[in-house]
Amino acid sequence: MAGRDDLAACADLVRRGDTDRFRAAMAAPPPARSVLFPLYAFNLEVARAPWVVSEPMLAEIRLQWWREALEEIAEGQPARRHEVVLPLAQVLDAEGARLLDTLVAARRVDLERAPFGDEAALWRYLDATAGTLHWVAARSLGEAGEEVVRAAGQAQGLAAWLRAVPELEARGRLPLPDGREAAVARLAREGLGRLGQARRRRAEVSREARPALIDVAGSAAMLARAAAEPARVAEGRLAPNPLRERLALIAAASGRW
Repeated sequence: MAGRDDLAACADLVRRGDTDRFRAAMAAPPPARSVLFPLYAFNLEVARAPWVVSEPMLAEIRLQWWREALEEIAEGQPARRHEVVLPLAQVLDAEGARLLDTLVAARRVDLERAPFGDEAALWRYLDATAGTLHWVAARSLGEAGEEVVRAAGQAQGLAAWLRAVPELEARGRLPLPDGREAAVARLAREGLGRLGQARRRRAEVSREARPALIDVAGSAAMLARAAAEPARVAEGRLAPNPLRERLALIAAASGRW
């Protein structure tokens, strides 16, 4: 049985490794944090698996470990004694565990570090990772429309991906199917379009599920910058203005993401 120490460990992992989502979770009501922190800690552990070891095989073993842990949760077996797995098991039902397994499987793309074949492949990756994370969080908290949540998650995932382009390139990854400015601007506009579609259907996300989308705050501003000045992406100049980011977070916490 997971306790406060495990939840605190999850929160600390997120605080140190994913500050944007830490702030988003802290803006959520306390009951929602017990769902968000284990999910965000899990996502962090899986996302960094391909980058913290030197050998792809070792990263593969790490990802497989998480897939086996999720399979055990889905089958109702006792959760592994692990500071993230224990609280995660209390958050997930069988379907949620299976959905997160698809997220882990999608992260295998990062092991290859090859460029995406086209924009459609990048969008599939963003949906399988960010889209799935948001959907699992939302369905764990309350009622929500899957298409709406996934579209918002995809947009958030793209904004974060574009912001990370310089670091990914420094690590030997070719993160974009086409790095030319016109292509980057087009991709950002597509992200804004998906976010706009989701915003028009906000009513399909219940009050209880809204905290799952707080981390979408600031995505529109970053995507708009990338669309207007795509050179910002390669130069690493997408970071939001701190004051505007705070205001966006406050708005998102009230459901206006």
